[in-house]
Amino acid sequence: MRPSQRTALLDASLRLMRGAEGADITLDAVAREAGVTKPGLMYHFPNREALMLAIVDHAAASLERAMAEIIDGPLEQASPAERVRAYAAVAARGADCRAEYAIYTEAAYRPGLSGPWLERMARWFELPAGVDARTRAALTVARLAADGLWAAEATGVFPPRPEDRDAVMALIGSLTAGGVE
Repeated sequence: MRPSQRTALLDASLRLMRGAEGADITLDAVAREAGVTKPGLMYHFPNREALMLAIVDHAAASLERAMAEIIDGPLEQASPAERVRAYAAVAARGADCRAEYAIYTEAAYRPGLSGPWLERMARWFELPAGVDARTRAALTVARLAADGLWAAEATGVFPPRPEDRDAVMALIGSLTAGGVE
């Protein structure tokens, strides 16, 4: 399997998710979007389930790369507070991450698809032992606020007004200020 063609097929899937079709991913639609035949697509992904699992991992990897760019260093050297702030910054780009959000929500309803999210995001969200209860709660609330921000921005349902976005991000940041650095 040529990685570049596989990536191109997964990118085409995300483009479909960003478009009017939303979460309606079919093998035919992805093949059309990628400019390949359905058998060409099926060479890489023999069925919709295999394609969906690969899309979930691709979407989670995309978010992970965006967060890694923000921390500007190895994940292992980032504090839990830095990780949550990076996630919040990516969540604030919700409209740009609409496809990833749609894939995330589909995975929530299909447990077989949640594995890649859990594996990739656990590295970002798990808090080390010994973090005091108040800090743990503040970092968790900040992450949950970022989840809500992502949902609002990605779906367009009650996103913060542009003039309020900076204040929302500052409030999320303040929850991480006393966090484990």
